[in-house]
Parts: sequence; structure tokens; C-alpha cells
Amino acid sequence: MKGTCTMLNTTKLMLLGSGELGKEVIIEAQRLGVETVAVDRYADAPAMHVADRHYVIDMLEGAKLREIIEQEQPDLIVPEIEALATSELVKLEEEGFRVIPTARAAKLTMDREGIRRLASETLGLPTAGYRFANTYEEFVAAVQDMGYPCVIKPLMSSSGKGQSVCRSESEIETCWNIAMEGGRVQNGRVIIEEFITFQSEITLLTVRSVDGTSYCAPIGHIQESGDYVESWQPHPMSEQQIEEAKFIAKTVTDELGGYGLFGVELFLTEDKVYFSEVSPRPHDTGLVTLVTQNLSEFALHVRAILGYPIPEIELIAPGASRPLKAPGELENYKISGAAQALAVSNTQLRIFGKPVTKIGRRVAVALSTAGDVEEARSRAKQALDMLQVEEV
Repeated sequence: MKGTCTMLNTTKLMLLGSGELGKEVIIEAQRLGVETVAVDRYADAPAMHVADRHYVIDMLEGAKLREIIEQEQPDLIVPEIEALATSELVKLEEEGFRVIPTARAAKLTMDREGIRRLASETLGLPTAGYRFANTYEEFVAAVQDMGYPCVIKPLMSSSGKGQSVCRSESEIETCWNIAMEGGRVQNGRVIIEEFITFQSEITLLTVRSVDGTSYCAPIGHIQESGDYVESWQPHPMSEQQIEEAKFIAKTVTDELGGYGLFGVELFLTEDKVYFSEVSPRPHDTGLVTLVTQNLSEFALHVRAILGYPIPEIELIAPGASRPLKAPGELENYKISGAAQALAVSNTQLRIFGKPVTKIGRRVAVALSTAGDVEEARSRAKQALDMLQVEEV
């Protein structure tokens, strides 16, 4: 464990999940004098490098999660991932602990079924058609009912793990196996989604604070196998699309409640905006805000949950991000090419410091700004192309 913050009567924040996004949250919290505790299922997670203290536990085990929370008595419990014992968080909130944004929001968004049913069936928001399946037999029937192509996802996963597109009957078994291997909880339940032909997909970062609801400029992004490979800000949208997007984002975040930043994912077609997913926390595509805005998504999240005002969110410059992903499983690795990448104009790097790599695991990100989005995207790609993950 690391040394503790020595300020008396300081606010204590416990982060559940300590990846690269959580690391930025910890840094922003410490800038405002907050004592920080990082928790994750593996040692030496990125946020543990900077937190005042850290713990390694299985956060899906409610008893272990309760034990560490009762020991630390945090003022704020801040989930950074979905794979948590959310039912225990609900109980802890009932006992007086404060979960960000709320324990109900963490529970509903833990799996895709809860939030999809809320958005479509309760709130009446436009979404892709969907089915759920518990067994392989139910899965086959649901896919045939939905038709080809369709999108297959495990109910709970991160960074696109377990997602695939089923384009024919011959791919059904393969898609099922991908979902079973990629889900964070091996419960066999999957969602089968209608394949929407969209023009683009965006993240609308939405902030609920003492000043009400505010929005960042839309972030465009490209995903491969459900995981983002590029994001940029701002993404061009018509006034009508922006108003529809804000309406959807406000409707769903008002229902979830609490203070904090939400990553609302949306599909844009020629004449419609569809709700896709929402994360009640900073979003990976929002890493670009580290260089584009006066307040990054992480600064906005911390300000909001502390009850501080957010008078304005300003886009300082168009920008883009490109994550670096590991090509394989390495226990000892290094990232080369940083000097060359940083020679690209108006470019920054964040190297996450993850202890080991897995295939496709994000280990760094290149961030660039320019006078327009296209140039920023070009610079971010140039920087990414200079970086390599090498075994040592």
C-alpha cells in the first residue's frame, strides 16, 4: 500500500476498477485535495500507481467488497467498471454510503439487459430491436428470428470483448462461443441486436451537476469488434440531430439520477438518432477531451460528484485520439517510439503502465489537436504509427 493523504477532514474517494480511465479520475480528485483509494482485481493497475492507497480483491464477491468499504469508510464510492457486486452496492447505499452516481445506476448499467429494457420499454427511446437468450438453443432461435446480419454481445463485457456480427447460419456457433469467452460473467446470457446501418456513431458526454445538465461537443468514433480504435471531437451533426441526441441523453441520465459524467452512445442514421448504451462514468472515447476541452471528462466527473459548479464546458481545439493495442500476451514489455510520436505537432501521449498485456489490450493512447478534425485525426494516426509494443 502507498502512504495516505495527511489532510484532516478531507473527502475520501474509493475507486472500484483502476484502469487508465480511473487513473485520470484519481489524478483530478487529488488536484482538489481528495484522499483516494484504488481497488481492482489485479495488482499494479494504472490507478494504483497514483492513489493514496490500493487494494486487490475480487469485486464480484459482495462480502469482500463490503469488507473493504466498511474498513475505509469512503465518502464517495466511484465505480469505474461494470463487473461489480452491484447488489451489495445497493445495500451499502441504503445503509448511508454514497455510490456514484447511484447504486441503482451502477446496477442497471452493469449488464446490457437492464439498461436496454429501461431505455426502450420504460422510457420509450428509439433503440435497435433486440432479443435475449440464456441457452444455445434459445440463441439459435433468437438469431433466426432477428435475421441476418445481427449483432451478438454478452450481457456484461468491456472494451468490446465478446462482440461479433452474425451474418449467416454458418456463423451462429462461432458467435455464441465468442460471446461466452468474452463476457465478464460466464452466465450464458446474451443479447441479439438488430443490425442498424448507421452513418456514424457518437458519444455524447453528459454531465449532471449542481448547475443542471450540460453536454460536451459530440465525439465521433470508430469501433472494431466493439472496441474503439479512434475518436475525434467535435463530430459534425445537424441542429436537429444534436437536439435529438441531447433529449435522449437527458432522458436516460435523469432516470438514472445522481451527479457525475455519463457516456451516452448513440447511432446516427440519415433521419434518426438511436440510443445504444450508457456508461455512468467517463468513457474511453472521451480520452480525447484531455487535449480538446477546458475541462476533460475526468475533471468534469470529479467536479460534478464533489458538488462543485461547472459554469461552462469549452472546446479549445478540434482533436483526435488513437489507442495503442497490444498484439499478444506479454509479461514483460516496453513501448517504443515515444520520441518519434511526440515529434508530431500538437501531440501528447498517455502510457498507461499496465503490468501485463493481452491481445488487443489498450496500453497507451496518442492525442492530437489541430485547426480541424481531419488534420487532428491525421496527426494522431501518424503518432500511433510510431509506437510499438515490444517484448523485453
